[in-house]
Amino acid sequence: MIGTVIVVPCYNEAARLDTERFMAFATAQSQAALLFVDDGSLDDTGRVLDALAARAPDRIHVLRVKPNGGKANAVRAGALQAVRDGAIHVGYWDADLSTPLAEVPRFQAVLDARPTVLGVLGSRVRMLGTHIERSAVRHYAGRIFATLASVVLRLAVYDTQCGAKLFRVAPPLRAALAAPFRSRWAFDVELLARMDRASRSAGGPPVGDLLVELPLQQWLHVGGSKLKPTAMVQATLELLAMRGNAKRDVQKSRGAEEPMG
Repeated sequence: MIGTVIVVPCYNEAARLDTERFMAFATAQSQAALLFVDDGSLDDTGRVLDALAARAPDRIHVLRVKPNGGKANAVRAGALQAVRDGAIHVGYWDADLSTPLAEVPRFQAVLDARPTVLGVLGSRVRMLGTHIERSAVRHYAGRIFATLASVVLRLAVYDTQCGAKLFRVAPPLRAALAAPFRSRWAFDVELLARMDRASRSAGGPPVGDLLVELPLQQWLHVGGSKLKPTAMVQATLELLAMRGNAKRDVQKSRGAEEPMG
């Protein structure tokens, strides 16, 4: 693989995958590759992904995970594969393309221009000059969750749950990926908590000094989401134990280098 790898977790996405948009991105981007993770899909997702990869074998790859383990597990599996394959930057993007792939170069530009930055987080901020379509219920529920996450992380982050993120492959990220995520719904926050713990443990700065939130130019709600109303409640409960778990998991990762390949 090359330069930047975007992991796209997929579970029963055969009917929703916009293969032509993914293909257009793969054709246009010479420094980025797509890694689809088929997370134990029960529909025709595997066949759709294989056909897509066959059209651009040097830019589109497929990783299969069985049985279905959830988005957190799929993202981690894809990120570990990208790291093993020598990626410089690795990120993840929602399969429904609620965040257009056209945003990827903007994320890359931040990492290229600022060598000390370890990650770029997409942020769904509705303001003049942007096109952010999000229901009021989801927006305010997200604001409450982000506030709680900020308290847990001790980090003034606006949007932890946006499904568009890109990281530099560096020790804090490697440490954060070493152990399976404990959280199913709030793994984005768990990832940041682990990176923070890894950086501080190595004598580095807090993760707040290493990340940039990038307001998206466009984000559109796409129907068919698998996120259930109870997920926000579960994610909130998962936040309660997150800092302590992050500390323990990063300490364990120091002696567990084998997942990195």
